[in-house]
Amino acid sequence: MSKALALTDTTFRDAHQSLLATRLEIEDMEPIISSMDKIGFHSMEVWGGATFDAATRFLSEDPWERLRIFKTHALETPLSMLLRGQSLVGYRAYADDIVDAFIERAAINGIDIFRVFDALNDEWNLSQAARAVRRVGKHLQMTICYSVSEGSQMGGPIYNLEYYLSKAQLFESMGADSICLKDMAGIMAPYDAYELISRLKQETNIPIQLHTHYTSGMASMTIIKAIEAGIDIVDTCLAPLALRTSQPAVEPLVMTLRNSERDPKIDLDKLIEHGNYLESILPKYRNHLDNSKFSVIDTKVLSHQVPGGMSSNLASQLREGGAIDRIDEVLEEIANTRRDLGSPPLVTPMSQMVGSQAVNNVLFGRYQMVSDPVKDYVRGMYGRPPGEMDSALTDLVLNETGSIKKPLITGRPADELSNELEQAREEIKHITEDLDDVLTYALYPTTGLKFLKHKYGLEVTPADQSSAPEIKIVKPTPQEADGNIPEKSNQVRSFNVFVDGEFFQVEVDPANNFKQDLTTMKSNRDDSKITRSSEVISENELRSPMPGILLRYLVDVGQEVALGEPIAVLEAMKMENALPSPCDGTVLSLPVKPGNTITKDEVIAKIV
Repeated sequence: MSKALALTDTTFRDAHQSLLATRLEIEDMEPIISSMDKIGFHSMEVWGGATFDAATRFLSEDPWERLRIFKTHALETPLSMLLRGQSLVGYRAYADDIVDAFIERAAINGIDIFRVFDALNDEWNLSQAARAVRRVGKHLQMTICYSVSEGSQMGGPIYNLEYYLSKAQLFESMGADSICLKDMAGIMAPYDAYELISRLKQETNIPIQLHTHYTSGMASMTIIKAIEAGIDIVDTCLAPLALRTSQPAVEPLVMTLRNSERDPKIDLDKLIEHGNYLESILPKYRNHLDNSKFSVIDTKVLSHQVPGGMSSNLASQLREGGAIDRIDEVLEEIANTRRDLGSPPLVTPMSQMVGSQAVNNVLFGRYQMVSDPVKDYVRGMYGRPPGEMDSALTDLVLNETGSIKKPLITGRPADELSNELEQAREEIKHITEDLDDVLTYALYPTTGLKFLKHKYGLEVTPADQSSAPEIKIVKPTPQEADGNIPEKSNQVRSFNVFVDGEFFQVEVDPANNFKQDLTTMKSNRDDSKITRSSEVISENELRSPMPGILLRYLVDVGQEVALGEPIAVLEAMKMENALPSPCDGTVLSLPVKPGNTITKDEVIAKIV
């Protein structure tokens, strides 16, 4: 075992996805791409995963242009991407023509290694992408998503040694050039890694790569045991974006292996130099770093198995919904929801589906609001679950009323889909005919379209608004009150206020008789309406149960609707939720423009 260990760097993709909600901007990565290229990594992961969505949704960046920038500067090191099989970089299965076109364009724009995975490890969802990668002559790395059943070690009725060996042999027979063990939540125990990788090296003939996360605190130990077992390649990242829910840091691993037979021969000083650069730009992103925990590791992951990127998204969504205090309930519910859904590995899109459904279960009652993707999963549209699903849940979904029935799918899900590319091309031909843009729209019809309108100047992004309103700082002065200054009530609260480096301590007391307002609120409450402050929430109003994006309406103004009939589709936590009518009646108004971001309790429809 004299072969040097190869290292893949994830700094430009999974590292900032795990720690910073994928917010690292290309302007802050570009200065070091060329020098990172010369360090000697086996590959650099720069694209795929959530980077495509985050670039268009949050950063107003063209992900295709981002990839071209990487390829312009990286002339020696192969560039890799994470591809979600038939789901590409989206959250549903796309038609085969979209898969073929996307992979061809990704290859042309700069991707050398395609790490292809499916959330269910279902080869039905991998076959088309595998064929497309081989057709364009790029490296096909097929991926096994690592999970455990009950407990925290490999074994049990589903995720045992035989399961992983059979998947690896199947993927090798499908033409894989290498195999990646993808440990999304950092739950692969060191001795399990040794056993699994030792057997894989015996029973397969292609390189094996390990991708793990530091979440549980085991990752460094797991990598050492994997090296002892003969692993060929491991994923690491620069220290400033390492640990916590990200990958292990590359620097200590390089030092550990120095002068050994597996020494990767990488210059530690160069790594530290690039880490110093990251340290200088990361304060810009401090608002996206979850500092809610003191510990660098999260031992609870050994029970809830929630991947790092999913944890940050859950916290963000619950914070926006004013329910961050219930995150422990959600994490506990995730384990129950996952079991109900047949114990799928928690990786995109299954992690979003399980996570968002767990949030719904905690906030609204178990399965009182089932997301559309979960319904499609139960119907077979995402492939075959590893274990049996809860029969009560399947009965609820398959026999639901008030929505369009969809049949149970028993074959490859994509076989049920008609070609989509030409329709997408036709729908945005008034904006662009560029194939990369067409694919952006096909993958994200709402947020992608919004981005393309920004890109071509049809709408202005907040970042493009050069004339920000002038902000005038007014220092506090005593309120004129004709000599009648009211006494402080027992509702007064003290606040620290910081303005341009100056500090003020102020006291705030609700005006207009807070107690009287509260009494009025309570007296106005009856069976048909709830009063919140001066705002009346009527049973004839459909309001958003959580923050999100209104994707589309399913009804028109003037249309008659029945209680429980789907009215609109809300995207929350990247999952679609059909919102039901609160009553029988006629649609009076639909006040929100599809594609707009909405807040919790915002009126979506009025019915009379």
